[in-house]
Amino acid sequence: MSTNSPVLVIGRSGQVASALQRLAPALLPKRPLLVVARPELDLAVPAPELAATIEKLLEEYQPALVLNAAAYTAVDVAEGEPQLAAAINGAAVGVIAHACAARCLPLFHLSTDYVFAGGGDRPWREDDPTGPLGVYGASKLAGEQALREAGSHHLLLRVSWVFGVEGANFVRTMLRLGAERPALSVVADQIGGPTSAEAIATTWLELAEAAITNRSPLDPDQPFPWGTFHYAGEPAVNWCGFAEAIFAEAVALGLLERAPELTPIPTSAYPTPAQRPANSRLDTSRFRAAFDIPPPDWREDLRICLSAWA
Repeated sequence: MSTNSPVLVIGRSGQVASALQRLAPALLPKRPLLVVARPELDLAVPAPELAATIEKLLEEYQPALVLNAAAYTAVDVAEGEPQLAAAINGAAVGVIAHACAARCLPLFHLSTDYVFAGGGDRPWREDDPTGPLGVYGASKLAGEQALREAGSHHLLLRVSWVFGVEGANFVRTMLRLGAERPALSVVADQIGGPTSAEAIATTWLELAEAAITNRSPLDPDQPFPWGTFHYAGEPAVNWCGFAEAIFAEAVALGLLERAPELTPIPTSAYPTPAQRPANSRLDTSRFRAAFDIPPPDWREDLRICLSAWA
């Protein structure tokens, strides 16, 4: 493999894919970043057709690493589109992983806190029993299982409450509603770790060379620590607390004239098609031990995100 072989990103317009494209020139300057997405690559097509397309792309581009940043993320809509969610988040991941395994290509992939049922009051560890509450979580869990069964060298990061400079997310929604309404009611009994797409992309790009050479970033004499890890922002916060921080920062930056009055409400007062985990906290200690990378501080990442919009 050439020392300047490209890194192939699957997905173009999502939050993490967008951040990868923006940050790669500075963080991975020696390797071209190639991006494939629809219509060139449609993850919803039947598996045999997808496998042929993936094989063609890998043969054409000869990448040193594949970053799968594509996913079906419409949590509520997924309840009415279970087959589409399963195809993109489940079956397609297995096809990609098998193609990478056949070429001994390392693969980075993202999963979610939604693979857990969300009970208890401690952060979820990687080896805790899964139990998704809805279609989206079940489809992402199927993707995890397909990835492991393929036998490829993979880094699977479970992340939570993703926000970022580009794309639709909670931060952007709160800014829009805060500009329209003097008061808002926000759920306060779901707790998790907001995680910026920029932090995820930065971590992937910083680990890319170590993964390509299969060397631990902490000890070059040891292999890269492949497997499943949790990566999420800290400190833990509920949605209402997150919204409060968003508005305070937005006012300070001049994005809003005033912060709306916030009323904390229970999940039962804001029913949605998909059930959400009450406890979405992820234990990131295994990731930190393996890579010496601390969990991101979402407050600082929120400030950076809002500053970009300001």
